[in-house]
Amino acid sequence: LGITIQYEMCYANILQVLDLSGIPLHSKDRGEDCPIVIGVGPCTYNPEPIADFFDIFYIGEGETVYNQLLDTYKENKKNGGSRQRFLELAAGIEGLYIPAFYHPEYNEDGTLKAFIIDNPAASPKIKRQVQWDLDNTYYPRKPLVPYIRAVQDRAVLEIMRGCIRGCRFCQAGMIYRPVRERNVEYLKKLAREMIDSTDYEEISLSSLSSSDYSCLKELVEYLIEEFHRKGINVSLPSLRIDAFALDVMSKVQDIRKSSITFAPEAGTQRLRDVINKGITHENIIKGSHDAFECGWNKIKLYFMLGLPTETEEDVKGIAILSDEIARIYYQIPKDKRNGRVEVTTSTSFFVPKPFTPFQWAPMASKEAFLEHQQLLHKTIKEMLNARSIKYNWHDPEMSVIEGVLARGDRRLGPVIEDVYRQGALFEPWTDYFVPERWTIAFERNGVSPDFYTTRERSKDELFPWDYIDIGVTKKFLLSEYEKALQGIVTPNCREKCSGCGAYPKGKCPARAAVTEVDNADQD
Repeated sequence: LGITIQYEMCYANILQVLDLSGIPLHSKDRGEDCPIVIGVGPCTYNPEPIADFFDIFYIGEGETVYNQLLDTYKENKKNGGSRQRFLELAAGIEGLYIPAFYHPEYNEDGTLKAFIIDNPAASPKIKRQVQWDLDNTYYPRKPLVPYIRAVQDRAVLEIMRGCIRGCRFCQAGMIYRPVRERNVEYLKKLAREMIDSTDYEEISLSSLSSSDYSCLKELVEYLIEEFHRKGINVSLPSLRIDAFALDVMSKVQDIRKSSITFAPEAGTQRLRDVINKGITHENIIKGSHDAFECGWNKIKLYFMLGLPTETEEDVKGIAILSDEIARIYYQIPKDKRNGRVEVTTSTSFFVPKPFTPFQWAPMASKEAFLEHQQLLHKTIKEMLNARSIKYNWHDPEMSVIEGVLARGDRRLGPVIEDVYRQGALFEPWTDYFVPERWTIAFERNGVSPDFYTTRERSKDELFPWDYIDIGVTKKFLLSEYEKALQGIVTPNCREKCSGCGAYPKGKCPARAAVTEVDNADQD
């Protein structure tokens, strides 16, 4: 039984899947007749809070050792091998973590002292699996099409993996390094085959940053020519707003009905440099101006509150930037405007994640989140164009729980089970989220949420996820954290190699020609 785990607040749903399936919640209670429960996805890069509930965690990309795992399972079953024997054999496959074969020890202050191996079959390091060649591997050309309408009801074309940008808050940008692109001719062929086999009416390009795909212009022009005239929509998420992107979106979207999205993340250039966002104030203003001139009058802006080093000026900067964008619209000649401007400013609360430079950073408290949210709301109301700005914000209590689970350890397993037993389900939906359940569970199980959230980690602290090797080194992440605190920007991977360690062979595919990196930088 494989479960993809995308978001920490879905942990209670995992327990219900097991419960309704008649599978004991704890792996230690499962007998020979129980299926092997495997966890995959981004949350498995710190699997410790849910370690008690899984037999195996698969760390990395699925094309690499899944066949070996399944062959091992079949061979063990044919030979009459036990469940325990299969898990020991699986532990010998690179990238597979068997949580039952390890246990943590803690210092008196609650920090992790050591990670102890209990079975000689287990490895001291679990190496993330990476598919290096994306043109000669499996791709679902004939995906199952449901009889009912589903969310994401479209063909998905993955154009690349990884990201060159190096945003310091972004876990995906670190754990999916390095950038690997698919050949453009291969993608054209895949697109035709998927549309022919599914009869979908939409095809979407999938990647962390589509604008960084080197053959994007050629691919998009082909897709528009091939499919748009047949009534098949081309969806282009994760685009930087530049002249090319605006031209493409104007061809595939109804401008009068759609909005355009920017993610500045922070309200001032100082804080954007801290998080290494790689976008300037001038980029945002020019992109907004160009979008308005092309006919858009609705812009969505995404920001985070509670970022490391954030000040009141940074919070107010969100309101000021939103107002400045609204003012730009009214500088456009009337004959080019499309009614009133609508600026939707949304804020979420920053949650530090494992394997990012901010894994050492303290998370803001709920009280601090609310204080900054209220300051921003008040400042927006004071802006000249306040009537044109709509402000949306996230639930701070849910963000705090997410923060606990993101950097948590095995002591949280009983808390998650307690919350589930109280009735927690579908918690990412605010209508279903009941924070009091978590308060009760923390108290009953002797867990302090602040230990996992508002505490800054020391540089030499052992993390619950340190036994996982994602390629990117802890030394690199720490250097990025120190640069963040100084407001120093790191160039993206195509401008200069920073020696993050993600590419073990010395030359990184993120650049067509990258200089050799000193081995000492990748230790």
